[in-house]
Parts: sequence; structure tokens; C-alpha cells
Amino acid sequence: MTGPSDLPSGAEHRLEELRGGFFTSDLSVNEFLLVKEAGFHPLGFVMGSSIYHTGFQGRRWSKSQELTKLTEAMYNARELAMTRMEEEADELGADGVVGVRLDVNYYEWGSDAAEFIALGTAVKAEDGKSYRNRLGKPFTSDLSGQDFWTIMQTGHIPQGLVMGTCVYHIAHRGLGQALSSVGQNVELPNFTQALYEARELAMTRMQDEGTRLGATGIVGVRLEEKSHQWGSHTIEFLSIGTAVTKTGEVSLPKPTVIISLDN
Repeated sequence: MTGPSDLPSGAEHRLEELRGGFFTSDLSVNEFLLVKEAGFHPLGFVMGSSIYHTGFQGRRWSKSQELTKLTEAMYNARELAMTRMEEEADELGADGVVGVRLDVNYYEWGSDAAEFIALGTAVKAEDGKSYRNRLGKPFTSDLSGQDFWTIMQTGHIPQGLVMGTCVYHIAHRGLGQALSSVGQNVELPNFTQALYEARELAMTRMQDEGTRLGATGIVGVRLEEKSHQWGSHTIEFLSIGTAVTKTGEVSLPKPTVIISLDN
């Protein structure tokens, strides 16, 4: 079997060993047990990486605006890392990847470059059914082993880790604006509107990804804010969660009803 062309040459040897029945996993012992209880067997620890150079985009000191070039860079870099992780899972014949983590690392040799890493454990269903998403790819999920077991018991199947990002420059306040609010309790409307708009853009883009996967909902949503190395007035808003579809019956035990005979 020929490995994907953009994966390191050393990856093929590691994946070949995993295809032979040996497995690796970053799941804890409890997570490993619950993933098995959900009917999936770990195949191997998979990863994808992309070192990405972010271009320069000018901004106005007094204007709040999305920095579209930086937004595109952050999104594309994560997509490259995710795609390569999915390629490794695909090589193992996996149905999905659980416990996905997305990290960003900066190194001293390049302040305008960052490494984007996607990590997770590839799994395969033990019942012989295919649980790949509607695009024919292994599903991805950032749910813990415990949460993965629980969502499966509710009749929901993960479809993919979906995300939306927005890099936004928040305008600085002029001297007159700063002096007008000294000693007062007052809303700062330019900051409020800028942050509100940036979060909405990130959330909307995440939901759009879920819709494209045919999901019925997104669970475990997180809205993260990071300034990376751009300074305090330029912030990335990242909205991320696991898109799921409802496909089966709930198998969680029903709560026990206790009837008291005391008056």
C-alpha cells in the first residue's frame, strides 16, 4: 500500500506496524476502556502537522476590522494539519479519530511562522459497520473517551471536528474617548461591538461547517481567544466543537423513580 504523498517517509513504517495489529493511543486507561465499551477498537496514534508562514496585513490604528488574510492563514494551516491526520487514519482503515487536539507552537527561528499540529487516536468499529461521515472520511472528534461513550449511548454519531475562526483588529481608543470615561461606569461601545462581531463570525463559520456535514447539532463547543504574537489589539477567535448526527435509539439507562410512602 502506498502512503499519502505529503506524509513524511518515516510515517509509512510506523503505519505499517500499526496495520499489523499493534496499536498506540494517547487515551487514558479509563478512556481506553470506555471507547472499547462504545464498540470501537483503537488502531493507532495519528497526527498531522503544518508549519505555516502568515503574511502581513496592514491595519488602521483607529478602525476595528477583520484581518481576512490572517483569518485565512490560521484556518488553512489547521485544515492542512487535520487533513494529514485524517490521511494517517485513512491508511489504517479507521472509522474515526477520537480525542483530537489542535495545538499551535511558535519557535524562536520564525516569529511570523507557526506549527499547527493535529493529534488523536484512530479507532475502528468492532461491529463491522462503517461509521465514516457523509464525505467518506473518518470522523473526527475532540470529545474525551468518557464523552465519546456517552454521546454514542444517546444514539448520536460524531461526523467531524468543525471550527470557525476570525482574526480581528480592535480599534484603539482616541485620547478624547479615554478622557471622557475617566472615573465613570460606562460601556465602551467600540470594544463591545468589535468583540461581539468577531465572535459571531467565528460561531457562524463553525455552524456552516456542521451544516455541510449534514449534522443535527454540535456538542462540546468552545470559544477560544488568543492574541498569538500579534499584540493585544489583534485577537483570533476560534470556535470549535464536534458535529454529530442522530442515527439510533438511546441506550442510556433510564433514571430510577423512587416513590416515598412517608407522609
